[in-house]
Amino acid sequence: MDFLMSGLAGCGACVFTNPLEVVKTRMQLQGELQAPGSYKRHYRNVFHAFFTIGKVDGLAALQKGLAPALLYQFLMNGIRLGTYGVVEARGYLHTAEGNLSPPRSLVAGALAGVMGAYLGSPIYMGMFQALAEIGQKHGLVGLWRGALGGLPRVIIGSSTQLCTFSSTKDLMSQWEIFPPQSWKVALAAAMVSGIAVVLAMTPFDVACTRLYNQPTDAQGKGLMYRGILDALLQTARTEGLFGMYKGIGASYFRIGPHTILSLFFWDQLRSLYHKYTK
Repeated sequence: MDFLMSGLAGCGACVFTNPLEVVKTRMQLQGELQAPGSYKRHYRNVFHAFFTIGKVDGLAALQKGLAPALLYQFLMNGIRLGTYGVVEARGYLHTAEGNLSPPRSLVAGALAGVMGAYLGSPIYMGMFQALAEIGQKHGLVGLWRGALGGLPRVIIGSSTQLCTFSSTKDLMSQWEIFPPQSWKVALAAAMVSGIAVVLAMTPFDVACTRLYNQPTDAQGKGLMYRGILDALLQTARTEGLFGMYKGIGASYFRIGPHTILSLFFWDQLRSLYHKYTK
């Protein structure tokens, strides 16, 4: 049930945030490896990108890729949040005195993120026909192209997100800011986590997006970047430090709400389940 509830929480958040993922991806890819000012900016900001995509490609384009996104969220977050939830429920994240241990939470969040992202990577690459084409062209290993390169992003993002969420919930409960077991505790903790994870993940998110979208040779080797660190260095060298935070507004509008909704849904589903199964 922990894994099922975690997957459903991720899917619920995805329905609301998939249009933001579309906008974020397009903003991160514009002007790739071109010096600032040397290319035409199709999207000036998040709201302009929404308007432009809706006007040029139609409103349906804002939900492009929803089906594989839902499947990916169910698999990835089902494993990631489910694993973290099981570890937390068994008391491994707390000290002998019953206090949350941030280092343990960071490690558990990182490991859970790696498991979820790696196993879900083939779904991130595309849906059924695309998976078949990739498998035929590059073999089974091709389904995990870019998966290892994306792991640093996952480790940073998952550990930051889950540790911040758990730590903020723990502090709020100790300070008694809200009534015990109030949904406001989870919502406030999720909002804090959303800000922290965007600041930590955006440079890795930009690099990972570009890794997945780069052209490849006949052997499936990337033609532009050797890995995520190379993508980060090339981006910083060519586009400057701010190039690593390209699309941060779109990143927040996507990652922030997704973090808030997924963690909030996850917390509330678990609370309801434990309430009615006792």
